[in-house]
Amino acid sequence: MSLACFQPSCNLLASCFAFFFLVLIQTKTATSAVIMSTRNHHNNYHHSRPMLQSNQSTCALFVGAWVRDESYPLYESSNCPTIIDAEFNCQMYGRPDSEYLKYRWQPLNCELPRFNGLEFLLKMRGKSIMFVGDSLGRNQWESLICMISSSVPRTSTQMSRGDPFSFFKFLDYDATISFYKAPYLVDIDLVQGKRVLRLEEISGNANAWRNADVLVFNTGHWWNHKGSLQGWDYMESGGTYYQDMDRLVALERGLGTWAKWVDATIDATRTRVFFQSISPTHYK
Repeated sequence: MSLACFQPSCNLLASCFAFFFLVLIQTKTATSAVIMSTRNHHNNYHHSRPMLQSNQSTCALFVGAWVRDESYPLYESSNCPTIIDAEFNCQMYGRPDSEYLKYRWQPLNCELPRFNGLEFLLKMRGKSIMFVGDSLGRNQWESLICMISSSVPRTSTQMSRGDPFSFFKFLDYDATISFYKAPYLVDIDLVQGKRVLRLEEISGNANAWRNADVLVFNTGHWWNHKGSLQGWDYMESGGTYYQDMDRLVALERGLGTWAKWVDATIDATRTRVFFQSISPTHYK
């Protein structure tokens, strides 16, 4: 089960989370039709549009525009300094403008509810959300924590940062939001001092994902990195080692491995799975 959730540049996350929130908690309005199966996803991708079903209408969530909203942003980065990594904090790093923070996503024929952090925690009590992937997932992990914290600034919390796993827990609600760093999703093993990207292996990473109630995956940018930014020395597929291959072919094989794991492992009655598109790079 997967859903692409599109995101513009730095900090414009609120509308994406409003939709995420809607899918998770408004079961009387939103139906499982919002979630698209990963089975045959490569065959159906170009023919599928994520839809929100309601008694009154059908809303194409990704047909719309960014509209200005003076009530935004939902939080100020200066009020969440211990959560946002310095390199992801546009305002602290000296971005001179702030108008980009005043926009929200407006679907063409329906309204997304405004994100409510307290209601989110009440509905997610006793549950866990895990972002898995690269810096896009890390950005959204941090931003979701800040969005919720702005609604419940006095609640008790616990945080731990690590590599590859970090988590933030709202103790009064037993709700955990975590991030697992896996830029390729599939495994990387160290073989005779060399990093080997296993295009058909995922269990080394995936064992950490099994118990989450909501999984939000992304991958993309790292598959194109070369030189010092390349995260592997060899690729392995079907028992053959490659110094390099067509990166889109490698990405397709890796995503195929991920999709098979989701279909074979995830209980769709218990766990919601989302897949995010690739974001614009945040490097200059």
